[in-house]
Amino acid sequence: MVESVWGVRDKHGEWQPDELPKPSPLFSRPLKPRAILAYLFAPGGLLFPFNLFLLGLAVVSGLYFTPDLERTARFAFDWIALIYLRNAVLMIIVFGAFHYWLYIRRAQGTKYKYSDKWLAVGDKRFLFGNQTWDNIFYSLVSGCGIWTAYEALTLWAFANKLIPAVDWRSSPVYCTLLLVAVVFLREFHFYWVHRFSHWKPLYRPVHALHHNNVNVGPWSGMAMHPLEHLLYLSGVLLHWIIPSHPIHAIAHLMHAGLAPVKGHSGFNRFVLSGFGDAERERTLGAGNYLHYLHHRFFTVNYGNDVFPFDRWYGSYHDGSPEMHAAMLERRKRTSQRSASDQ
Repeated sequence: MVESVWGVRDKHGEWQPDELPKPSPLFSRPLKPRAILAYLFAPGGLLFPFNLFLLGLAVVSGLYFTPDLERTARFAFDWIALIYLRNAVLMIIVFGAFHYWLYIRRAQGTKYKYSDKWLAVGDKRFLFGNQTWDNIFYSLVSGCGIWTAYEALTLWAFANKLIPAVDWRSSPVYCTLLLVAVVFLREFHFYWVHRFSHWKPLYRPVHALHHNNVNVGPWSGMAMHPLEHLLYLSGVLLHWIIPSHPIHAIAHLMHAGLAPVKGHSGFNRFVLSGFGDAERERTLGAGNYLHYLHHRFFTVNYGNDVFPFDRWYGSYHDGSPEMHAAMLERRKRTSQRSASDQ
């Protein structure tokens, strides 16, 4: 093991944080209000700053960069193309900023990077033999295209009064709370859709494309098969049932489209200042270690830590030797059952 600030790197080049993930306090009994507030709003917490930034970006986009409902009442190429352009530009700016800083400039080298390897080049698993270009293609063409299709369809449904709608001015408290709840709706939906994508008939022809990215990068989060994009982005259909404002649907899709950049950054922490000086260095929590372990081991951590589904259903892995042994034992039992069935 090579010691470093915040964690250690083993002989295989894999970096592990000193402090392993802890259970979400949202489901602790008795409830711990201080722990919950820190979990939600502390720097690097669930909401602050990244998710609140995305929700604010969605509000601004809905108010100033989205056609009004009168225009969306009929499908037309011009307004749908404008939505695609807006989504693509945001993806390029957000994903591109992470990629430039961490992978092109390599501003913090491999410090806090889960793998000591960089993104693949000359690998036949990826389009163009290049992991980055492969990920960009699937993200912008399929990912952004299906994101836009869902958004256009939902705006059309709102405009034609086909789904329940609320007015922000008459229900400001409800609308604000629902906007924040988008983060939790996303996490809930993500677990079940992601778990479904690991169903054997679906995994090999569809989800395996995303899992080509074992060593993930900022563009990996939305690099999926088009069918998986249809499933992954389908959470917006919850707003066809829950009384919502169009901004809620925009926020849901924008969060789904942009949030994966953080969980797939490949880094555990971002260095904000004082790089190279252990005493003065200031960092912010970055990538999701649980999800990195999912990409590394495939059969663990189908969700994140907001809802403890993986703990409840026995697929949790926090990186500890005990959890790793439990994973290997589960795999052994599964293999034995498969052999006995043949």
